[in-house]
Amino acid sequence: MREIVLSLFLLFLVQYVKSDYSPPTREQFQSCLSTNHSNSTFTNPINLTNYKTDSRIFTDFSESSSPNSSFSNLNFTSLKPILIIKPKSETEIKKAILCSKKLGVQVRTLSGGHDYEGLSYLSQSPFIIIDLVNLRSININLTDETAWIQSGATLGELYYKIAKTSKVHAFAAGICPSVGVGGHISGGGFGTIMRKHGLASDNVVDARLMDVNGVISDRKTMGEDLFWALRGGGAASFGVVLSWKVKLVRVPEKVTCFISQHTMGPEMNKLVHRWQYIGSELDEDLFIRVIIDNSQEGGQRSVKSTFQTLFLGGIDRLIPLMNQKFPELGLRSQDCKEMSWIESIMFFNWRSGQPLETLLNRDLRYEDLYFKAKSDFVQKPVPENVFGEVTKRFLEKETPLMILEPMGGKISKIAEADSPYPHRSGNLYNIQYMVKWKVNEIEEMNKHVRWMRSLYDYMSPYVTKSPRGAYLNYRDLDLGTNKGINTSFEEARKWGEKYFRGNFKKLGLVKGKIDPTNFFRNEQSIPPLF
Repeated sequence: MREIVLSLFLLFLVQYVKSDYSPPTREQFQSCLSTNHSNSTFTNPINLTNYKTDSRIFTDFSESSSPNSSFSNLNFTSLKPILIIKPKSETEIKKAILCSKKLGVQVRTLSGGHDYEGLSYLSQSPFIIIDLVNLRSININLTDETAWIQSGATLGELYYKIAKTSKVHAFAAGICPSVGVGGHISGGGFGTIMRKHGLASDNVVDARLMDVNGVISDRKTMGEDLFWALRGGGAASFGVVLSWKVKLVRVPEKVTCFISQHTMGPEMNKLVHRWQYIGSELDEDLFIRVIIDNSQEGGQRSVKSTFQTLFLGGIDRLIPLMNQKFPELGLRSQDCKEMSWIESIMFFNWRSGQPLETLLNRDLRYEDLYFKAKSDFVQKPVPENVFGEVTKRFLEKETPLMILEPMGGKISKIAEADSPYPHRSGNLYNIQYMVKWKVNEIEEMNKHVRWMRSLYDYMSPYVTKSPRGAYLNYRDLDLGTNKGINTSFEEARKWGEKYFRGNFKKLGLVKGKIDPTNFFRNEQSIPPLF
């Protein structure tokens, strides 16, 4: 990946030399921001955080992560941002966009974290960062069971606000509290209740978008095609989503969780193999995912599998259901724990017993490691011997990871063309692969990335084909990258159809209407199609 990024970086430099382009200085950009324009209602000063003075957040882009991410890919050769802008109003965002357009620099919009390839805060072209951290209000309306959420809010902040307002409401989204609402929703949004209620993007009922000209539109004024594109198509390709209106869902006052952990071996391989047949077919109230990773006991490395489960109901209903559908797991009542839905978020984060205020910690991290990740979708159960080979490969590494998340339920009932996220009916589960390391020296990084690519290649016969699917929220630059502003739509198909399948063309047509000059772009943004 580093070689790809470096090649792109050199390509951009060549383009600038040929066109005699000279990126603006910080002072020039600040001057633009302070200039009154007749087409702008901007009056308040922008809260500017420049590269040098905010070293706590951006010490060095080649060695530091996004301030609010749980994970962050730090293997990215990047220019320094000209400015990091933390607007306190929508008019300040407009000013930043208009100045970026005028001065010929790119915009990276940061709304939280979990940006695997760092495209929200890294670039090989001159750029600014619009950090939405100050725009994170949440307004809940229990009368119509909706909430308006500004894009700078995190999932943890949203969940906390819901829990303080109602014991029987939730939002169908992910479990990582420091993830930004904006990016999570715009890429789809997996979560523990998605089989019952769909993805986060499936539960969006309105949005407010600022386009390249600083014009704000909502669902009614933007039109259904653009509204469709924002819900899973990567909103950063079309503008800056200021806020989302989402549908809240009903949950029981008490849900049930359990963890069943086992060392991998012939018997456990059979259990994981069996899970493939039933994970997507279970009652929609039941979500069982499988985590395969390494453990160290007494200096001995072993591979373990963990069945992590949420059931929207009580233990008395769960046990008979498990005995009928998945008796091989041998679940007992004493293995389960009833709790509130908000406590289940803490449970899945391995933070049971901690105060709910932990969810408000925007700097919450799990590990400060470098990593490379990939994803797949599976439509036919993988042969049992594959898990034996995965175990062998995992023993070669200290911190490999595979997460298998079941599809089915509500996800499969929505037609592929109804939203940009296309991995619907026929998919059994998604795989997230990850390998982590501590020292980001080039030789060390290359070793781990090669290992990840080898595992990915090994799995190719067993996953979706033509195209091989991938999940947008697990960005992977190995799939291909745009080559600046002049990337053709056909060139972008290489990676675009992996994320969006047949929906990629419609996304390109929407892009051509809303942003024909391709102002909002990154290394894997949607190119305009006319």
